[in-house]
Parts: sequence; structure tokens; C-alpha cells
Amino acid sequence: MIGFALATTPHLVSSSVVSDSPWDILASTQGRAGTKTRTPRQPRPDYRRFSHTTHVTEQKLACDSCHKFPTDNWKDVRKDDAAFPDVAEFPQHDSCLKCHRQQFFARERPAPRICANCHVNVTPRNTARYLFPSLGDIPDTSRVKADVTPEFLINFSHEKHVEVVGLNAPQRKPRPFAFMAIVWQEKKAPAEASETKSCPVCHQTHQPQGDSDNEYATKPPKDLGDNFWLKKGTFKTMPNSHTGCFTCHNVEAGLAPAPSDCNACHKLSSESLVLKSDFDAKLVQAMMISDQTILRTWRRRASSGTYRHEGGEHPNISCEKCHNVMAMDTTDPRTLRVPVTSCGGAEGCHVTATADDGGILNFEIDQKKASASFVCPKCQVRRGKQAIPDGHLKRIQALKEP
Repeated sequence: MIGFALATTPHLVSSSVVSDSPWDILASTQGRAGTKTRTPRQPRPDYRRFSHTTHVTEQKLACDSCHKFPTDNWKDVRKDDAAFPDVAEFPQHDSCLKCHRQQFFARERPAPRICANCHVNVTPRNTARYLFPSLGDIPDTSRVKADVTPEFLINFSHEKHVEVVGLNAPQRKPRPFAFMAIVWQEKKAPAEASETKSCPVCHQTHQPQGDSDNEYATKPPKDLGDNFWLKKGTFKTMPNSHTGCFTCHNVEAGLAPAPSDCNACHKLSSESLVLKSDFDAKLVQAMMISDQTILRTWRRRASSGTYRHEGGEHPNISCEKCHNVMAMDTTDPRTLRVPVTSCGGAEGCHVTATADDGGILNFEIDQKKASASFVCPKCQVRRGKQAIPDGHLKRIQALKEP
């Protein structure tokens, strides 16, 4: 299984544990005084919080020890020609009972805690499960979608897929499945050869403003002034299901990795590689942002939190002008960052030699130098209160030098 089954419940964040008491008093006689010592009690696992790290890294379980490909319901979640063999449901009870029989039959009311990993209300009369996380493309409003905290990074090579999707040749043979529109580039003049059309196959502007007069994602306060408020068309979508992947990587095509090879794409994330994003949870709450695509994408945005893909001339700029697509490693967030050099250079859009030349970054830096309490509002949401990054200063200095 390759795709986007990032976690299994809204509680999947880590191998969390709970304890009724921080101490377990063990009385023991030591020496003449007969003193009593307190030994920290081993915390017991919180079985409401499933952890892939525990099962894969510590228990060394293979993916197919729980997940089966395809699941029995694959013809039900997508209908007719849209259906394809997929992992579209949580593992069945027998996968859990092999190790967790005690937790399944625990005397807990209204139901054992472990049931909360898959079931919505956890009551004997309501057996409804969450919609499986890999079914992000399913518009079934009757199924509750869990607010998932990803445990996995997706191992995806942009370099290989740019070459295939943007191949300068027609598709010679019909694919066994056609679940997404593959864009095959026509031959171009050499000067335009780098302008790939493959990016929009997977990434589209989310909630664009278009011709609407309403530019904000939610209604801003009347006294907003120059303060930041999220606008429409800020983020791009990302694949949220196996649909696009299985267009090519399916059983009939035989193209590796196979759809049953879960760990070929799903890699447990390392906390050491997680970058600080320009995301402010309190501000998001104040804005009443509930759209899962926005929340999922914004939490990962390590560069400018305010950058709007639909704003200004941005829609007319090739993705490769800012993103180093060929060097992107989706398992290493550092390679996904957009450097400040993309904002200024020969064109000098937002970074110029001096503020008099019109650079927004220059103006912000001048303000920050004049007052340490100044908060940069143009690009940063949360990090605008911090010191000026050294890379910003070096970029301006480089433009000043002949």
C-alpha cells in the first residue's frame, strides 16, 4: 500500500502514556532506620492513542501483519469506473486481538478505550468507524473524517515524476487505470523547455478567490488594518489519497513500488528533521479556520506563512522559479524550503539593493533595525517577532555588491 494513510485516528500523535499517579509507593526496609523509598511507577500505555512507531520500530511488525491489500470494501468506497483495488478500511479486529485481547475485553465503559482508535462514538449501539485516512478524495459527508496528526512522511521523488509526467511525447499505450489527468507536454522551443506543466497535475490552488470580491478565507475584523488575515488562494493542494499513485503503480502495470509495498512510500518521520513552521494555532482559532487542507498544509509551511500562490504575479511565475523541484526530498523537510533568494534577484521583486528600489524585505528590515519590537507582517505570521535571519541580510548585501 502506498499513499496517504498517515495515521488512524485523531489521537495518533505518538506512543503516549497515561498514569493514575506519578509514584508507586514501595515499602521496603533499608538499613537500621527502616526508611521507605519511592520508586517512579512505570506509566501504562494509553491505548486510545495508536502509535505506528511502537508497532513498526519497537515491535518490528510488518505492514501486512495488520493492513491487507486490497480491503474488502474497495468496490464500495469508489463506484463503477472510479473503483480500484485499494486499502480503504482500518484493520479488522483479529489483527488487534493477536496482541491486545486484554485491552479489548477490559471492563471499561461505555466501551474499551482501545476502540477509540477506529470508532467514532465508542458505544455498543454505534459501531461507525472513521473514514480511513487514505480516502481523502472521497466526498462522503456521512462518514466522519478524523483530524489526523501524520506519523509518516511520504517518500516521493519529484525528479523522477517530473520527467515522466512532463515527457515531451504522447502517451503510447493506454494505462490500465486512468484516475487522474496526466498532462503530456507538447514539444516547445528551447527557451521554454524548463517551464514544466507537470506540477498542476498534483498541485492546484486551493480555494481560489477568482473573480470574487471577497479575498479573505474567513470574515476579518473591521479594525484589521495592516494586520495579517488569511486570504483565499494561499495554499496549494497535495495528493490526499492513493488515487494518483495507483494510476501507474497498480497490480496490472507491475510498476514498482507495488501498491502493497506500504513502506516504500510511508516513512516514519524523525523529530530531528521537523522544521519550525510559520504557523500560529491561536491565530488560526481566532480566524475560525476549519478546512483540513489549509490546516494540514499551513502546519508544514516552514518558509513564509503569508505567501499567496494566487496573489499578484505569482500565478504567472513557473513553479521552478521558486521551488528547486529536482532537489526535493519529501522525507527531508529542509529540501522543501523556499529560499529568500527566490524573492529577489535579477528581477528584484521583493528583495532589492535598497528600500528606495522598492523591495518589501528591505523596508521590513529597515523597520526592524529602527525598533527591535517591530513585527514583520509582510511575510511572517509567527516568526516575524524574531531576529532578522542572517540569510536575509546576506541576500541584500549580495545585491549591493557589483
